[in-house]
Amino acid sequence: MSTGRFPTLYPLAAACALLFASAPTLADERADWPEEVLLGTASLGGTYQVYGDGLVTRLIDELGIDAVSQATGGPYHNMTLVHTGEAELGLVTLGPARELWDGEAEFAPGEEMRDVRALFPMYQTPFHVVTLAGSGIESIADLSGKRVGVGPMGGTCAAYWPQFLEALGVEDVHLQYADANHLADYLTSRLSDAFAFCAGLPIRAFERLERRRDVHMFGLTEQEQSTLLDTFPVSAFEIPADTYASMDAPHASVSFWNFAIGHKDLPESFVYELMKLVLDHPDAMTEIHPAAIETRAEHLDKNGVIWFHPGAVRYYEEQGLEVPAEMLPPEMRPAEDADDEDASDTED
Repeated sequence: MSTGRFPTLYPLAAACALLFASAPTLADERADWPEEVLLGTASLGGTYQVYGDGLVTRLIDELGIDAVSQATGGPYHNMTLVHTGEAELGLVTLGPARELWDGEAEFAPGEEMRDVRALFPMYQTPFHVVTLAGSGIESIADLSGKRVGVGPMGGTCAAYWPQFLEALGVEDVHLQYADANHLADYLTSRLSDAFAFCAGLPIRAFERLERRRDVHMFGLTEQEQSTLLDTFPVSAFEIPADTYASMDAPHASVSFWNFAIGHKDLPESFVYELMKLVLDHPDAMTEIHPAAIETRAEHLDKNGVIWFHPGAVRYYEEQGLEVPAEMLPPEMRPAEDADDEDASDTED
């Protein structure tokens, strides 16, 4: 029974109740989430595997979603898995991603893999070489005629090390393809002369090598670095002297940025919560792997290849960061921009 006091509060309360009742909750949004997500990583002993396994554990523990990490051939494989919907999530290096996005990959010529969306920046992947101490191999030039492990087929290292060596005039290299742990074993068993790899630092397989043997590590000369910068879409990088116990000075290198990717049809709310899980808790990510020190929202500008997922765009905008118009998915662009994109796709 009304007492006549505060009569204007009743319509307001009713309106608020109606608003809260109609607003979707996270529980409501989760109804559209996938029952299980598969995350493509890379070879055992590489940084992708460590980073991906840790991320999957956080998805299970903190988002309560069934998640599985899968060792794969690396970025080329992951991009393909996510594009085809065989995996919901993956980790890619932007060099290989650009080839597949533009339909320029040798194994899938003309197929533009554009059902993929960028999520968050991970870290940079520099290129580095390790040999056994006393091998006589002290530099890139010394790799001529040698047996050199370059990672698994389909990985960034296996794709680019042969190209780098050719551009640097290193000839008659006998390339070996396997995962990082196996190539480390090849070196200690003297089945390889050198192990040339690329991954977020420190590379676990390199750390394992130097615990077991006396090793020598080296990068590029200034001239070699300059040649690769002029020839490939890479960035200059310096491997810090304290990265490994076997190093006593910084090493010049080149690098690609890595990004997490997801299928374009993943629910926006799921991707948004994933972005928060990763980027709002940097310490948790660096506990997984030190390379995650670069897993920061402000590095979104390093991606100029893959359109961002709407859930990622929502997160960045809430952080006060602007996603460039050309990196927005077509459905989030002004109509004229989306029409221009459709026209260019048709012309190709």
